[in-house]
Amino acid sequence: MKTAQVLVEALPYIKKFFGKTVVIKYGGHAMNNPVIKKKVISDIVLMKFVGINPVVVHGGGPAINYWVEKNGGQPEFINGLRVTDKATMEIAQMVLVGQINQEIVGLIQQQGGKALGLSGVDGGTITAQKKILVQDGNEIDLGFVGEVAAVNNALIHQAIDNGYIPVISPIGCDEQGEIYNINADYAAASIAASLQADKLFLLTDINGVLDENEKVISVLDFATAADYRQQGIIRGGMIPKVDCCIEAINKGVKSVHIVNGCLDHSLLLELFTDAGIGTMVIKE
Repeated sequence: MKTAQVLVEALPYIKKFFGKTVVIKYGGHAMNNPVIKKKVISDIVLMKFVGINPVVVHGGGPAINYWVEKNGGQPEFINGLRVTDKATMEIAQMVLVGQINQEIVGLIQQQGGKALGLSGVDGGTITAQKKILVQDGNEIDLGFVGEVAAVNNALIHQAIDNGYIPVISPIGCDEQGEIYNINADYAAASIAASLQADKLFLLTDINGVLDENEKVISVLDFATAADYRQQGIIRGGMIPKVDCCIEAINKGVKSVHIVNGCLDHSLLLELFTDAGIGTMVIKE
C-alpha cells in the first residue's frame, strides 16, 4: 500500500513534467561515494524513462585537486574560485572531459539509459570569456578561469531529440580558441536558461538553505533570500549558490532546487513528492 501511495502521489508530477527539460548540476561528495553515485544516476535514468528530459552538467573539484597534488602542485582558491595556471587547466580538462564525463556516461548506460558526453567546447556549446575577479578595488588574475559568455544549445537539443541524456563538462573556449575552466553551478545555470528549463537542480552536500533555526527552508523567494543574506543567515558558500539560483530564474528558468545529493534518491523526492526534500528557489 505504501508503494501504491507513493506512485499515486508521484503521478501528477510525472504528468506535469512529461516532455519538460530539467538540468542537474552534479558534483561534490555525491560524486565520490560509489553507492550514492549509483542512486543519483538511477534517479536521472528514471526521469528519462517517465518522459522527462534530464541534462547533466558535472563538476569535479576533488578529482582535480587530487591530480594537481599528484603532479606536485598545491590547489589554490580565491573567493571559492580555483586559481588555474596552464598546467592546472590541462589537468582540469583531462579530469573533467576524459575521466569524469565518460564515467557518468558509462554509469547511465549501465543503468539502461542512453547518454552522450559533451564538453562546452564541442560544437561551440559554451563560449567562454576570461573571468575578472575584483577584490578591494583590485583586479586579481585567476589564470584560465572563465565565465559563460554564450550558450549554443544545438548539440544538446539534438541529443535530447534522439533519446540521449546529455552529460556536459563545464569548460569552454573564447573566440581565439583559448580554453577556460568554468564554475559548474554557473555553467549549469546558463545552460538551463538557454534551454528555458522547467527546473535546475544543484546537488550539494547539505540539505538545502537553512533558516535562523538551522531548519531547511522548503521554498525561498527572492525577497526572503535578500533579507536572510542581509541578516547573515545565508552566508559563506551558500551565498554564491543562491546568487546562481537567482541568476538562472531571472534568465527564464522556472524554479531552482538546492538538494543534498548525498541523501538517497533526493532528486526523485524533490521532484515527485508534495513535501520535497531540499530548498526550492522561486521569484515570488
